[in-house]
Amino acid sequence: MSIYMKPLIAAFTMRLLLGQAILLMAAMSVQAAEPHHEPSKIIGMAMAIKAAKLKDPWLVGNKHSQDSIDSLSIAAGSLPDPNISLGINNLAADSFSFGQEAMTNAKIGISQMFPAGDSLAIKQRQLELKAGQFPFQREDRRAKVTVTVGSLWLNAYNAQESIKIIEKNIPLFEQLVDIAQSSYSTAMGKSRQQDVIRAQLELTRLDDRLTILHQRREMFQEQISEWLNGYFLDKYLANQESEGQNISSGFLLTRKLPDIALLNSQLYVSPAPIEQGLLFEKISGHPALRAIEQKIRTSQAGIDLAKQKYKPAWGINAGYGYRSSDRLGIGRSDLFSVGVTFSVPLFTANRQDKQVLSALSKTSAVKTEKWQFLRKMMASFETAKAQFLRLNERQKIFQSRLLPQMSEQAEAALTAYTNDDGDFAEVMRARIAEMNAQVNALNIDVERQKTILQLNYIFMTNADDIIAKDHRAGDLK
Repeated sequence: MSIYMKPLIAAFTMRLLLGQAILLMAAMSVQAAEPHHEPSKIIGMAMAIKAAKLKDPWLVGNKHSQDSIDSLSIAAGSLPDPNISLGINNLAADSFSFGQEAMTNAKIGISQMFPAGDSLAIKQRQLELKAGQFPFQREDRRAKVTVTVGSLWLNAYNAQESIKIIEKNIPLFEQLVDIAQSSYSTAMGKSRQQDVIRAQLELTRLDDRLTILHQRREMFQEQISEWLNGYFLDKYLANQESEGQNISSGFLLTRKLPDIALLNSQLYVSPAPIEQGLLFEKISGHPALRAIEQKIRTSQAGIDLAKQKYKPAWGINAGYGYRSSDRLGIGRSDLFSVGVTFSVPLFTANRQDKQVLSALSKTSAVKTEKWQFLRKMMASFETAKAQFLRLNERQKIFQSRLLPQMSEQAEAALTAYTNDDGDFAEVMRARIAEMNAQVNALNIDVERQKTILQLNYIFMTNADDIIAKDHRAGDLK
């Protein structure tokens, strides 16, 4: 064998070993084992949401507010307390003798006032209507907690799984660095110094990306912990169930991405805008909207209450006066009196009329809240729907074309390099592009689930509907 052939054979052998090593490390990265020392608490999205709703102090405070209004409604329907008066009338000032004057008497009186018209019944009904808002407010709060905690969980999941993808690829890039250095140190190797530097640089960039992703995961986990921490709520709830234990630290997320079903999936068949009447019908059962409608009914009761001011308030009073015998010992009759009092609403222009106008304006203002809410929800739906449909398109592109093409490109670059028809930099670029495509595909999947959370919030009537699973909606994945 010629002495000139030996270096060529050595270079070819090294490049072949490089290709085999890359293939081996790629296969190993796909089958990488999970870490052995994971925290004992692994929570899924549904578990996190359930714990957050259980531990939300806002719900406790809202229930106390409802109990307060309920108690006030009972008190508001009761008559005011009667008044009792005691006194001595017409006592002689010169002697202070109780029997000196015939008009002197000791009097006891009682009076009872009655509010105008049906004021008591209307006031009681108004407070009952006001108390009726709170259950809808709590259901809307549970739904918002579901969306908030679910989105935080998905963000943390995205960071966690992105870390897994990069960690699976790090051994491959470390092997590329080692082989590039070995090839560069060989006289006939094709690797150049810039290839070695490029490989080391990409490995450093991966370390930086991992640091950023760990930071994001920890940040979102701490934000989730705010909702899962039961320390403060323990002061209000005496009995904590096992499912409500404090899981605020040292936890990981499940590795499976939730598959949230769409509510009203027929609305996403076409990108065309939905007819407004149909959309209103679908939103009409939303707890936040029902709370506003209950607020409108409460305000309308205030109009009826203001109109009662045109009617007179009235009251009755009765008294009994005791008189002693006169100086000659002759007995004198005791005295009894009874009377009626009532208001006379004659000057209504600056009082009753203005109170009614104020109640009407207040009701009109509350009605605008309803239409503002509907307009916001409809606009949010169209925005989220457009985003959802585009995410569906991107998901199909990535799964059917982009990811397979990225894999083929990486394999082609490796084959070309091992056949002495490509360069090392192209192999690095292809592998990095494939890894980035996997991360982007994960981002799309996660954003799609977050968008479904937002869409389901718009149409839900019960907070549990937001993350309910329905395999009949699977065709829209």
